[in-house]
Amino acid sequence: MEEKINDLILMAKKEISDVTKEADLLNIKSKYLGKKSEFNALLASLKDMSSEDKKVFGPLLNARKKELEQLFNDKFDSLSCKIDLSFDESLPINITKGSLHPVTIVAKEITDVLKRMGFTVLKGYEMEDDYHNFEALNIPKDHPARDMQDTYYLDNGLLLRTQTSGDQIHAMEKYDLPLRICSPGRVFRNEDLDASHENTFFQIEGMVVDKNIKVENLIYVMREVLKEVFHQDVKVRLRPGFFPFTEPSFEMDMSCLICGGKGCSTCKGGGWIELIGCGMVHPNVLKNCGIDPDVYTGFAFGIGLTRLAMMKYKISDIRYLNSGDLRFLDEFEIE
Repeated sequence: MEEKINDLILMAKKEISDVTKEADLLNIKSKYLGKKSEFNALLASLKDMSSEDKKVFGPLLNARKKELEQLFNDKFDSLSCKIDLSFDESLPINITKGSLHPVTIVAKEITDVLKRMGFTVLKGYEMEDDYHNFEALNIPKDHPARDMQDTYYLDNGLLLRTQTSGDQIHAMEKYDLPLRICSPGRVFRNEDLDASHENTFFQIEGMVVDKNIKVENLIYVMREVLKEVFHQDVKVRLRPGFFPFTEPSFEMDMSCLICGGKGCSTCKGGGWIELIGCGMVHPNVLKNCGIDPDVYTGFAFGIGLTRLAMMKYKISDIRYLNSGDLRFLDEFEIE
């Protein structure tokens, strides 16, 4: 068995050293330390060993597992702070500054702060199946919550995702616990267009699943994210909400920065902008992914990146963001 363990460690080291992307590293970690990994099978085999063998191989397996976990942690750290500084000096110099879309800017600011907290950034699927977009999120076919999201169904039996929440399911199905992930992306709903609604907009999904996760952990992360984006404490309110995939559920609003909270067309006269839907992961969602809710808990959140960009840059009409007008985008230069 010792030779088998050593071979596994050597193979893992080789794959870890070659990997260049965090998502690929997560796949490798799941391969070697996940529920169905060979390493886990070796640990499970301890129960069938004699007392003498358990004394020898039990400490050995635990020590090598810790060694392997440390290798993955070190590699995650190196990938998250790795910056490509290479530059081809033969290229002509263009003194014209480029620009970033405001949604891209706020997405990067949020993922940067979440990565510092140990989150891994994933990329989800814009074309999704009904199971991941609804069923696994505790939204069966006859659930009234489906009426809240006018969905674009496709001829191939799939749909354009209405939320980034499906990325939670993909992550829990694919990766081992504990889990900290975030996933920015585009979502689609058949909405009537106005100053604060579009049929194509951007969200970022975040989720933590571990032992002893509480609402306090969720609130802390939300405050840190908003402070990073606005570079100051912002006025927010937390109120009860309803989402089938979280229980309890909350909605976090922020005071409208367009009108200073006095009321305008962007906030529909109320002085507040709905920004974040969040809550504790519903036990049914954990069960759907094979996770015991009596052992693990978690929180999840979905932030409207489009509305966040509107507040950060005081953009009064959401339709500017999808207009493709370069005169508008020129205002957002790379710093």
